[in-house]
Amino acid sequence: MTPTEELRKKLRKLLNEKVPSGGSEADTNFSDGELDDLLKDSPNVYTAASKGWTEKTALLQGDIEKYSAGDEQYTLTSLKDKMTHAMSMANHYRDMGKESSGGVMFRVRPPEVL
Repeated sequence: MTPTEELRKKLRKLLNEKVPSGGSEADTNFSDGELDDLLKDSPNVYTAASKGWTEKTALLQGDIEKYSAGDEQYTLTSLKDKMTHAMSMANHYRDMGKESSGGVMFRVRPPEVL
């Protein structure tokens, strides 16, 4: 598919890759060129989003999951939970991409007329 500014913005939204105010594309996981590559290699924006979420899964790294300071305790999201979420988003958009990937062609045989 041919990338446009509108498609790039929609893909950024689907990937939860908002450019911070006063920031640039460098402040996100994907540059505009990388988004364009995802769009070029996909039949629709949902398939591009699925591929993007799969790439985001590969970028995840483990963090400290639990720590305490005095009487306070903090529990953060585990790497496993982050990966599960990212892959479920990839699967969700993959399924949406299949639904919007086009029509189905079939052949109708005309009836014989006497």
